[in-house]
Amino acid sequence: MVLAGRDVVVLEAEPEIGMHTSSRNSEVIHAGIYYGEGTLKARLCVRGKEMLYDYCATHHIPVNRLGKLIVASGKAEIRQLEALRAKAARNGVADLRMLGHEEARSLEPHITCDAALLSPSTGIVDSHALMLALQGEIEAHGGVVVTRSRVADIKVVADGFELGVAEGTDRFGGRDGSIRLHDADQCGWIIRR
Repeated sequence: MVLAGRDVVVLEAEPEIGMHTSSRNSEVIHAGIYYGEGTLKARLCVRGKEMLYDYCATHHIPVNRLGKLIVASGKAEIRQLEALRAKAARNGVADLRMLGHEEARSLEPHITCDAALLSPSTGIVDSHALMLALQGEIEAHGGVVVTRSRVADIKVVADGFELGVAEGTDRFGGRDGSIRLHDADQCGWIIRR
């Protein structure tokens, strides 16, 4: 990690980190199979998947590369699997393997299919452990996570940007404020009264 000497403040709208999407998902680590060819989403998924596995390994975050089977019944669906594999390969997903019926059943005895596509790099991650590790890393490097601070608006000002922040909501109380980003080298907190 390269540290650039900047102050880092992460604004979190809720009273705890990850109370929305980060903890309300399937925790699946996607291989990047289905995304449009050459899209940014495909590139970020393929690269991000490996970065996430590496991060989890170095930070002792529970993760499981359990894999996934995409099954086909009939020749038309087998052709669709082959096309899907080719598209995924063009996006950098190089570990997909076509399996025959018996090989697929050896991995999942209750499966009924004529063929299957195995994605060994599909997995699951403990999202709560991941969020805590990220928060810990931010704080270990001098950064701060500020909860109950919802970004309400962003304005362009003469010397940079200003983030309108609602410190809490009616549910949590608090006051409103703003963060002014003067230029790339500094950040200041300004309280609106």
